[in-house]
Amino acid sequence: MSIRSLAGRSAITRRRFVVGTGLWGAALALPQGSASAYASVYTPASGRPDPLPGTRFDLTIGSVPINITGARMHAVGVNGSTPAPILRWRQGDTVELNVTNRLDEPSSIHWHGIRVPADMDGVPGLSFGGIAPGDTFTYRFPLHQSGTYWYHSHSGFQEQTGLYGALIIDPRDGYAQHFDRDYVMVLSDWTDVDPEDIVSNLKFQSDYYNFRQRTVDTFFRDAHRQGLGATIRDRLQWGAMNMAPTDILDVSGIIYTYLINGQSPAANWTGLFRPGERIRLRFINASAMTLFDVRVPGLTMTVVQADGNDVEPIPVDEFRIGPAETYDVIVSPTADGPYTVFAQAEDRTGYARGTLATRSGLAGPVPPMDPRPLRTMTDMGMGNMDMKGGMAGMEMGSSPGKPGDAPAGGGMDMDHMDMKEANRPGAAAMDMPGMAAASRHKTELKPGVAVQSVAMMPINRLAEPGDGLENNGRRVLTYADLRATIPGADPRPPSREITLHLTGSMERFIWGFDGKKFSEAEPIRLTLGERVRFVLINDTMMEHPIHLHGLWSELENGQGDCRPYKHTITVKPGERLSYLVTADEPGLWAYHCHLLYHMEVGMFRTVVVS
Repeated sequence: MSIRSLAGRSAITRRRFVVGTGLWGAALALPQGSASAYASVYTPASGRPDPLPGTRFDLTIGSVPINITGARMHAVGVNGSTPAPILRWRQGDTVELNVTNRLDEPSSIHWHGIRVPADMDGVPGLSFGGIAPGDTFTYRFPLHQSGTYWYHSHSGFQEQTGLYGALIIDPRDGYAQHFDRDYVMVLSDWTDVDPEDIVSNLKFQSDYYNFRQRTVDTFFRDAHRQGLGATIRDRLQWGAMNMAPTDILDVSGIIYTYLINGQSPAANWTGLFRPGERIRLRFINASAMTLFDVRVPGLTMTVVQADGNDVEPIPVDEFRIGPAETYDVIVSPTADGPYTVFAQAEDRTGYARGTLATRSGLAGPVPPMDPRPLRTMTDMGMGNMDMKGGMAGMEMGSSPGKPGDAPAGGGMDMDHMDMKEANRPGAAAMDMPGMAAASRHKTELKPGVAVQSVAMMPINRLAEPGDGLENNGRRVLTYADLRATIPGADPRPPSREITLHLTGSMERFIWGFDGKKFSEAEPIRLTLGERVRFVLINDTMMEHPIHLHGLWSELENGQGDCRPYKHTITVKPGERLSYLVTADEPGLWAYHCHLLYHMEVGMFRTVVVS
């Protein structure tokens, strides 16, 4: 799962900060032509999709000159641009895409979240052989769905180096929510460093790109704020686990420049509007390794779609979007603005920004970044534990009264159980029989080379906005808020459960499922037509966006039959969640963490439906 480095890439020092200049050279000079030739009459940087859906597209993968940081580099793009052209399709049509590879290495395109036959999914080594240099592969498949999606390479690190683009599928019967203007907002992280070097550096030193460690100064500040004893206990607990609460993202703004539609903060992507219009913003997180917290200060965002599927409208001020997820929101500015689209990295080491304005040349004010988050004992799978070891609250499972609702691993301190917390919105009711079942089937995982820790008290965190977003004075979207507009297509209960632990070692940069990397693991086998529940337990202190190809994942978030359908589910540290899957499409399907470097080093499984 690796590729040869791009020519022209070079190593970079650990302390080199990148400040984007937004100089794209040939990438902004995409000729205007037919949809067949160029896939979109708008450049990806404009964010404006082609107003007319197409059914036939000729796409050429090749090297693209690029200058984001002041250094001339070569990215991997499509039809001379990165991001790749915006593709617009129509539900019910059959599309044909002729993809030619002009690189000197194999390539591929995966249609992320699109329900296609296995041999059209675009994952080399499974049901598809890849596209050899100089060859053309024709993808052809019917469109059963609608919504906002994206496409990207599934060959080595080509996704990190620029091979990604937006997909829009218009609904056959029209949109449920009216809007006057439509923009695609592709978020990504760009680096001049060869991805192979990044992985090598992380294996050599897991915090290589984490330059904001706690120091003697922060010790004294914490001691002044929370007391000397509590501060010492906190440091000892983290030290005993050989972990740091500052480990938020593996790769940070020290080498990443964060982009909107391929444009850096300095370039200031701008979308135009007229006051009073309803603007649909289609956010796609096409980053390799970054979770973004998105807001438009001064405007309420109404979330109307998640991962391509309509949800009951939810007014929010902010939302977190993991790699590979998509959210559609509608904003309605009544004043001239300008308004800033602000997407800060979870670790607060950088941001992407753009502007909504009534005319070109305006720039919205850039807000200061929020304080950086710190991991807690909850993130380590210790439940909602305070520094004295008590339980401030614990929630059980994700759907009451079902066998898989109890947490796996560890015991429970009933003396510290907060029943009000267990019954807050989005939290499931306790299920004592389920808890007993979990006790009988404790995990056999033990800490070791590939398993740095095992969550003793994983909890339901679906109603939590995420580290760094709690109590910030803004309305923040949570997974518990998502409610599908119609009940799911398959009302059957699951016939069995598949429990998987998300495991890893920050110290050695090893990631996998159940303590095994891809080369050591057996496939997950499903019978065609069966209904199963996947239970994920995150034993690590990092979020993992988990993507199941080919099949929908119905998140059990307390919304009954109106569970939201998702293709990518971000699992918080120390969290236990579940989702239902109907195995309705045969074939070999990829199942992996969408943090690209985690997938590349082993957090990948094959799901076989037969």
